[in-house]
Amino acid sequence: MSKRTFAVGDIHGDLDALERLLERLPRLGTNDTLVFLGDYVDRGPASADVVARVRELQAHCPATVVALRGNHEDAWLRVVDEGWPNFILPRGNGCLETLRSFAGKPQPAVDETADEDEFAALLRGTFFPVDVVEWMRALPFFFEDEHALYVHAGLMRKDGAFPHPSQVTPSSLLLWVRDRDFFATYDGKLVVFGHTVTSDLPAELSSFTPDDPDDLWAGKACAGLDTGAGKGGYLTALELPNRYVYTSKIG
Repeated sequence: MSKRTFAVGDIHGDLDALERLLERLPRLGTNDTLVFLGDYVDRGPASADVVARVRELQAHCPATVVALRGNHEDAWLRVVDEGWPNFILPRGNGCLETLRSFAGKPQPAVDETADEDEFAALLRGTFFPVDVVEWMRALPFFFEDEHALYVHAGLMRKDGAFPHPSQVTPSSLLLWVRDRDFFATYDGKLVVFGHTVTSDLPAELSSFTPDDPDDLWAGKACAGLDTGAGKGGYLTALELPNRYVYTSKIG
């Protein structure tokens, strides 16, 4: 049986979308690889459950399961290690939703702010279980197989070329970059990425349903899979090498 890889976009605490997507994927076997592109937490209502589900898949799925680090995991590690108020304060980042999920408390209203105890816990991420923090630390920055390179955010040109992810320093650049140059001109081995919601990518450069900017984005040699799960959209997966597309979309 040929080796298949299923890449899954940003989940952002949307457990329902993750479960629907997993149900729609073909049965996975030992020759298959399941790659998560990062951003398991924040914004959606079930960050703790999403992390637990991904870790369960890593432990028990017959396929090889690769969970990459996203910029939100990277940000929380910075919060834990040194603090980063500018990340936890904006309500749009969905950090309070993550705290409430791990604390087993009801999710906040859109305009609700943290109470005094919650704010203190957010400032240093002390609500995260130790094993979850260690899991986040161990998440790799990229993955490569015969089909593609998989990174959270993309590549940035350096010295006139796009370096291989293994040559990017610091590796965290792979998690935060949003560069139209990459989207428009990259022409190497296929790169599958998330991070930038597809509706924010240049629709005129996509060869996959360009009339629907919310759908998967397919450039010349790169594919964007963040279709807004956890923030009003849905979850998308891309199967390689066949390039079949699966979504959690309802209806």
